[in-house]
Amino acid sequence: MTRRDTTLTTDQKALAVNLDKFKYGSIVEIGAGQEVARRFFHVGAAAGTIAKTMSAYDMAVSDDIYGPVDRYVSRARLMQMLEKEFDQVVSRLSKVRPKNTTFFAYAATVTARSFKQKNECHGWIGLRLQLHPGAEPSDIVMHVRMLDNDNALQSEALGILGVNLIHGAFFNHTHPEWIVEGLADGLGSDRIEVDVIHFAGPYFEEVENRLMNLHLIRSWLTRAVVFNPDGEVVVPGELFYRKPVLVMRGSFKPVTLVNTDMMTAGQRQFCEVEAVDQSQLVSLAEITINSLISGDNVDNADFLARVDLLASLGYTVMISDYVRFFRLRAYLRRYTQKPIGIVLSVRDFEPLFDEKYYDGLEGGMLEAFGKLFPDNTHVYTYPSRPRGQDELITLDTVKVPANLRHLLAHLVENGKLVGIEHYDESLLHIDASEVLAGLRRGRGDWETAVPKAVAERIVERRLLGFESE
Repeated sequence: MTRRDTTLTTDQKALAVNLDKFKYGSIVEIGAGQEVARRFFHVGAAAGTIAKTMSAYDMAVSDDIYGPVDRYVSRARLMQMLEKEFDQVVSRLSKVRPKNTTFFAYAATVTARSFKQKNECHGWIGLRLQLHPGAEPSDIVMHVRMLDNDNALQSEALGILGVNLIHGAFFNHTHPEWIVEGLADGLGSDRIEVDVIHFAGPYFEEVENRLMNLHLIRSWLTRAVVFNPDGEVVVPGELFYRKPVLVMRGSFKPVTLVNTDMMTAGQRQFCEVEAVDQSQLVSLAEITINSLISGDNVDNADFLARVDLLASLGYTVMISDYVRFFRLRAYLRRYTQKPIGIVLSVRDFEPLFDEKYYDGLEGGMLEAFGKLFPDNTHVYTYPSRPRGQDELITLDTVKVPANLRHLLAHLVENGKLVGIEHYDESLLHIDASEVLAGLRRGRGDWETAVPKAVAERIVERRLLGFESE
């Protein structure tokens, strides 16, 4: 089979697992009912699949079973659950079940819509399973956000998601990208968001988890994923919670000295204007997924190279499909009410003040700017001096269409667009496209236009099309 079977319903998936007498395990769910187990019982033949179901709602009971933990809805609690349940089912049943049995444990710890409060609805879900009889187990772990506004609907969505995960892991484990794509079957893109996924274990040793998380965006399971400087995917809600955020958007192909100066200068001015504690500041290098796509596909090597180079400089990297800035701001506002800053070069002003860029918005450009600047959000503008030109282009001298000059002046006068004042003028001639063209010819002057560590890594690993002599 060269394509994933997209015709199966949730019940058909659950029944396929139930009818395979060699797949056997436990399902434990805390926080939103036992919807996954219910799905398997509902279709019949569950006795061939389920050894045990449980929901340890009471915290004291949960601690007694799994041990203490700082937070009950956390990755740490999920891993405790998976370890306990998998070890238990194997130790109790491996000698009495057929030798071809592959054991599994499904676990979920979530906080769903509450009767008394409108809390953040999210959770950790995981599956530990053998993909060959007697094999060491493999794990699939993910963080989810439930988007329905009703507890019953959230429970239903979690049930569908759990069946999709169990079925996909057993039947599509040789194509992990199919497991990702299949998570949304029967759900669409507006009920569940999966913003972190991690594969581990002997049958997933070749899986590049950064690519799997990028595939979450391509599969409409999330709008953004975030990587820390160690290259690990992090939960956005935990990273941004009540933190000021500064975003620098770019292609970073490659990251240049202009980019690093933009971020440094932007951080300095952002902290001065907003009076934020720099130790609390989350600084992001953000890449839109459109800039990663070649034809209809993502260039995986190109993507990994850019993330690696940014991480080598200590940057946190976000990949998103938010083409318009106001949507990026709305995403960050889910998690923080602290100041948000966007660092932008005047070279990128053309689309910002291009009315065609806002086709499809009822209020056009005015609606977009209204949604971008309703509160403590500001755009910090970095100057430019294109190679061969004497004129310095700044926020004060940048050209926009004549009918939009008053709009630009309004945004400047009201402090929404802020010119960056302290920058390294000797770097302004650097053009990333020229640097990229240079590195593809081998070693040369381009190396002086990027951080030393970046140049060394490009040469050593032959990244971004670098050709050695």
